[in-house]
Amino acid sequence: MRGIFERKKKKRSTQPSWVGPTLVRIVKVAAVIGLLTGIAVGVGVLEKHVQQTGWCAEEIAQLELVGVPEWVNDQLRDKVYSAATADGKGLTTDPKTALRVQRNIQALAGWIDNVQVQTKYDRLRVKGQWRKPLALVKLGRQSFYVDAQQVVLEHVPMPNLPIVEVRGLSTSGITPSLGQPLQRDDLGAATAVLVQLDRMDGLVATDKPLLFEIDYIDVSNFNGRKNPRMPHILIYTKDNTPVVWGAEIGQWTKHLEATDQQKLAKLYGYYEKAGTLMRAAKYINLRDPQDMVIPLPIDKY
Repeated sequence: MRGIFERKKKKRSTQPSWVGPTLVRIVKVAAVIGLLTGIAVGVGVLEKHVQQTGWCAEEIAQLELVGVPEWVNDQLRDKVYSAATADGKGLTTDPKTALRVQRNIQALAGWIDNVQVQTKYDRLRVKGQWRKPLALVKLGRQSFYVDAQQVVLEHVPMPNLPIVEVRGLSTSGITPSLGQPLQRDDLGAATAVLVQLDRMDGLVATDKPLLFEIDYIDVSNFNGRKNPRMPHILIYTKDNTPVVWGAEIGQWTKHLEATDQQKLAKLYGYYEKAGTLMRAAKYINLRDPQDMVIPLPIDKY
């Protein structure tokens, strides 16, 4: 028995002394290599996911519209948001992105003049002067708005605003371009009257704006092009009651009509007394200077 044990002991003692420590080191190195390989594979998968989804850790910026008028509805806000990211790129809080968003809004929206985009720590802040649509123009199947400067705006349903259709325009050569002024004399005459009515609504009819009762303004006889003896501009209410405005703004002296201020005073005086322009008369004549004028606080403005 002793001989057997001695032989086994001798057999074990024949293995090199470095086998144990070396094997441990090999196992550790293999484990590290395996770990690094796993990390590399994981990073590759993540990079592939980023490329597929377009996700980026820096794309955390939000778009903030400041100084927005009350009449701007949600659909119009969405139009501006869509224009800001129309190039398909994400929003980041860096000056390069701010400039790109500013150019996108200027090129595609047209609703904001003097657009400025500022970078904040977690958002892009957009501000500027909003263009308020006053008139609706229909050309065949095409419809668009114009503001006080006749800048063409995209047609967006806005039932909260009293936007008046302009009819009787000379359609020859009309090529509307969004965000650009449409320089037409007859359109300018219509918008000039609407600007005055909008101003008066803000002064004396804020609770019940008169413009909400107006359906369209007719400039087919602009500058007397059809008949110099007939009124140049007619306004029609939503029940088709004609309001005879007469000559273009600033041209009343040439046609011996009431002044523009007198016309406004008569119209709003009648509106205040009757409570409405509809179902009250066959027509309302504003151009006759000898008609009674109801004084309103307009001369000081």
